[in-house]
Amino acid sequence: MHFVPESPQSPALSGQLLAAARAIRAVLDGQSLSEALESIPAAQRPAAQALSFHAMRRLGHARAASGRLVPRRPPERLVEALILLGLSLLEAGLRQAEGAAQPPGTPIYHEHTLVHQLVEAAAADRRARPAKGLINAVLRRYGRERAALRTALDALPEAVWNHPGWWIATVRDAWPDDWRTVLEAADQPPPMALRANARRISRDALRARLEEAGLHARSVGEDGLILAAPRPVRDIPGYAEGWWSVQDPSAQLAARLLPLRDGLRVLDACAAPGGKTAHLLERHALRLTALDSDARRLERVGDNLRRLGLESPDVSLRCADAARPGDWWDGRPYDAILADVPCTASGVVRRHPDIRWLRRADDLARTAALQARIVDALWPLLAPGGHLLYATCSIFPQEGESQVRAFLERHPEARRLPAPGHILPGGPDQGDGFFYALLRKPA
Repeated sequence: MHFVPESPQSPALSGQLLAAARAIRAVLDGQSLSEALESIPAAQRPAAQALSFHAMRRLGHARAASGRLVPRRPPERLVEALILLGLSLLEAGLRQAEGAAQPPGTPIYHEHTLVHQLVEAAAADRRARPAKGLINAVLRRYGRERAALRTALDALPEAVWNHPGWWIATVRDAWPDDWRTVLEAADQPPPMALRANARRISRDALRARLEEAGLHARSVGEDGLILAAPRPVRDIPGYAEGWWSVQDPSAQLAARLLPLRDGLRVLDACAAPGGKTAHLLERHALRLTALDSDARRLERVGDNLRRLGLESPDVSLRCADAARPGDWWDGRPYDAILADVPCTASGVVRRHPDIRWLRRADDLARTAALQARIVDALWPLLAPGGHLLYATCSIFPQEGESQVRAFLERHPEARRLPAPGHILPGGPDQGDGFFYALLRKPA
């Protein structure tokens, strides 16, 4: 969801800025932005999300500017967060004033109003209150010296592309012809895509219901619709009735790629939060096990299945480690396995813009090793003639193409069938970055 905060005249603006800065502070301390936003009061959460998402998408530039304006980092992380938020918002407003188009939903404020409200936000928190003067001075100095700073900032890759240097280098090495497009796409708000629940409503009927409610949408893929403008889920007709789920177009491919028919025994090996699980069950009557190692996230799978009317005695949820089947497998082979394995999530940074700042360069090797352990553990569970769909929401070859090639070297009996491989994120109407490989075991 994208939310345009209240007008600059709103007395609540300073509170929104403070809430967003607290969420940014949590990210600076290593917490995910989604978790940080959950602790914010519901009334402030939409605005705090819009503001903090914007700051994450411009954090490289803001950090570089702050490093030149505040040579010694403030000891209080909340002060640092307020400065970074202020610099990211100031830059957006100044760019728009120069005639540069900003992404949809970008929070735009007048410079004077923004600085005043950020100082008021600092005054409202005892940890930041002593730094009111510093915050005011830094932001006003940026407004005065921005033109002079631009040359220095334009020479810094992190400031230009708003990604960590190692991330930029990895993308550039992997996609020498597309790396700029990939990095630019990460700073654009994604479209809001729905997947019609075929058990309850057709896509055409869903689109008609949306149009009746004044929500325009266009088709994508076999079951999807992209809304012309994002909306809170509970404001969209049919949520409680289970007519649809929110799911990116790239993620919707999984259920189409895995060859299935009614009655097959299927394992969704890393199922949470359950979007792909539900899609499989919407298309076929399966004997399905949804597995995940996180009990809390597995509860969300159950919640989603209940809302969509997909609960069945043939569907079971198991909390266990996919890489250790000896702890949970009953010894009966599966006809098909969906292995949507853990990854860096480098393909979904436009939806989760904090990911790029939370990941570290050595995370890539760790996740790749985990993926190899999982897929090697799952392969013996597959029945002869069965199919395994390997999937990640990553654009890094180490978690996609290179991973599958290494698997085929370890398991030369496996046959690789047609599948998209790497899908790169593009413009606002395109899907997230993903990777798919379909493998078949000999009969």
